[in-house]
Amino acid sequence: MIEPIKILGVPVHPMTMQEAVTALEERMQADMQTFVVTANAEIIMMCQEDAGYNQIISHEAELVLPDGAGAVWAGRHLGYKVPERVAGFDLYNQLLALSAKKGYKAYFFGGSPGVAEAAKAKSEELYPGVNIVGCHNGYFTDADVPRIIEEINNSGAEMLFVALGAPKQEKWILAHRQELKPRILMGIGGSFDVLAGKMERAPKWMQDASLEWAFRLYKQPSRFMRMMALPRFALKVMFSSK
Repeated sequence: MIEPIKILGVPVHPMTMQEAVTALEERMQADMQTFVVTANAEIIMMCQEDAGYNQIISHEAELVLPDGAGAVWAGRHLGYKVPERVAGFDLYNQLLALSAKKGYKAYFFGGSPGVAEAAKAKSEELYPGVNIVGCHNGYFTDADVPRIIEEINNSGAEMLFVALGAPKQEKWILAHRQELKPRILMGIGGSFDVLAGKMERAPKWMQDASLEWAFRLYKQPSRFMRMMALPRFALKVMFSSK
């Protein structure tokens, strides 16, 4: 695994998308469990304000990738070589394509009722042969968790995608990773909603121009206070050092 860089004290692996997919497949084949986090500016700022979450991202996750133009800019501003953004949604899709090609089994956990199933149906349309072996929505109680874990493990899934939103999804993964059998454990936020067509993603030109945050804010004005993390992140990076 490539050595991580540090952005505001958070380790981030400056990999390309293909390097990330290759590393994950190699670790999966070697029967090594990998806790994956795709860290954007908002997640890195959460780590500044939540010591427990910082502990998870900095010391428990094996692979932390630069998701978002902010993370890439920060790494480069600090003098590191960061080849490209590895967006969580795109990595999720790359791993679904790998499932279709190699037969790896995936399980979808999270989202509103019916969304994981809709994402499964869309995945099967986009990636013929994709092997999705189960779904469960994100509405559950603590009493439901043992049954959910049993269902995930009995499915034979090698990849578990958890869509509970940050930081809940990473905290859930850490709390239960010792019981979980899948080799890839990855939080993916709202990716089921995007894949299922419930939430629109920014046009490609806006993604390329690092304006995906503006599109999200336009579509979801309620995110305004969360988006305030971005200028605070930029200022913090500008006044920090390696």
